[in-house]
Amino acid sequence: MFEGSFVAIVTPFKNGKVDEEGLRNLIEFQITNGTNGIVPCGTTGESATLDHAEHSQVISIAVDACKGRVPVLAGTGSNSTKEAIKLTKEAEKAKADGALLITPYYNKPTQDGLYRHFEAIAKETNLPIVLYNVPSRTSVNMLSGTVKRLSEIKNCVGIKEASGSLQQMSEIVDQCGDNFSLISGDDPLLLPILSVGGKGIISVTANVAPDKVSKLCAHAAKNEMDEARKLHFELMELNNAMFIETNPIPVKTALGLMGKIDPELRPPLSPISEESLSHLKTVLRKYSLIS
Repeated sequence: MFEGSFVAIVTPFKNGKVDEEGLRNLIEFQITNGTNGIVPCGTTGESATLDHAEHSQVISIAVDACKGRVPVLAGTGSNSTKEAIKLTKEAEKAKADGALLITPYYNKPTQDGLYRHFEAIAKETNLPIVLYNVPSRTSVNMLSGTVKRLSEIKNCVGIKEASGSLQQMSEIVDQCGDNFSLISGDDPLLLPILSVGGKGIISVTANVAPDKVSKLCAHAAKNEMDEARKLHFELMELNNAMFIETNPIPVKTALGLMGKIDPELRPPLSPISEESLSHLKTVLRKYSLIS
């Protein structure tokens, strides 16, 4: 179910509130351009500054807008196990197709603590669970041995990996088997991750170039590696531009420049710098995303 190009979709705001019309329009843009799934309330969706009501609102809008055409993998993670269970149950109630659960941040749990956290959540939901490992944001790295233990839980079906370690990702593929999906959480490493057995990506870049990211995944799935490699190099500069400042500052700014949304960010995120804005505009023009 969770294969191919999934977009880590931004949460558009207007005057401090969730922009429902903007979100629905973004989802239509994604589906029209070949995206295989929608991931609301992830890091790119500014989940850390959404309150619980907004969190449920965004997931419900996504489910309704998708209307079963593509799956919705809802971000429901927290550094509190109790809160993560609550958010996951809300996503299940909203009829999301799965839950994306980040490793607890700030607490820095041990590997056993990570296992117990996800085990506790898995017991409280029937939703398929995709784990999310991103040490650069959480200060904890979930090792392949822990992932293997978790893969033995029936509804733990995959992991979004953003550790940057292809060795660790290769170990996950080797140890967890074909029924457990390795999903890239890092746009620049998409092709290398697919080459070691990854099944797809949860992408930031797909917010602005959904067709190209989707085609890269599709070519790799068909073992059309020359075509996939061409897209890999074609997307390099755009991928880099999406991370010239803290995500999602550049991608929201880009969507604003493209006329897709109001690029409003929620504090403590701040507007993009003039230097970065100038560079971003140059890159977007190069890709014919703005005139």
